[in-house]
Amino acid sequence: MQPSRYRIDPRTCPSCLRPQNSLLAQDRAGQSARSAHIRARKIEREYTRRLRSVARQVTDLIRGFDLEDLTITPVIRSALDRYASTVRPWAESVGRLMVAEVARRDERSWFAQAYRMGRALRDEIASAPIGEVMRERQAEQVRLITSLPTEAAQRVGEVTREGIAKGWRADQISAEIMKTGEVTKSRADLIARTEVGRTSTLLTQARAEHVGSEGYKWITAGDSDVRASHKAMNGKFVRWDSPPTLDGLTGHAGALPNCRCFCEPVLPD
Repeated sequence: MQPSRYRIDPRTCPSCLRPQNSLLAQDRAGQSARSAHIRARKIEREYTRRLRSVARQVTDLIRGFDLEDLTITPVIRSALDRYASTVRPWAESVGRLMVAEVARRDERSWFAQAYRMGRALRDEIASAPIGEVMRERQAEQVRLITSLPTEAAQRVGEVTREGIAKGWRADQISAEIMKTGEVTKSRADLIARTEVGRTSTLLTQARAEHVGSEGYKWITAGDSDVRASHKAMNGKFVRWDSPPTLDGLTGHAGALPNCRCFCEPVLPD
């Protein structure tokens, strides 16, 4: 018989000497994963609030122009593009904060589990190479946040061109341009909902693979909003190196657009 990869430390977990400890540890691992999922939703709400402030600024900026004067469209687009540049330092700060909050909560979840499973596991989790994941996630947040005003600028131009081509009146084009703020808000909500989950999944994967995990159990949010394809995955084992394809999109639990599912890592014995 091969020795266990992680030695039991009775000083930190006396109950580990009981035969049923393996099942107990896995059950507690699931509880830790669910707790981390709940905390991630709190981070998501805060991130949504911050990103919506960009959408409000887009709306206020557009309202400052006479939208029925179609010759002003290039000026609106230029103003939105300038705002994208201006908001970049803020985006870097907000993106860094979100990633750090997710990483901190993910780490707490892992250490809560590790204290029940031995000193060696704690040491390995502490040394997990997550720095590159965090840097990549932060850079992606800056790109996505600054894309909100630039995509709004593109929409203003597209709406104007389409309206002219279809013979719309100036007030019709103006009304459609004013919807850009709501479109930007919806885009901000999608970014926040998706990116918090994706960041959590990638950090969990980095730590799990570092301690020898080959995969995880897919766990859904367990409510009526869960998509049928995701509901069918609930409880299934998924290898980290083989993310499933659902509804034409490939990715792990929590890393797909609008996905509220999460990963429950399966650890080595």
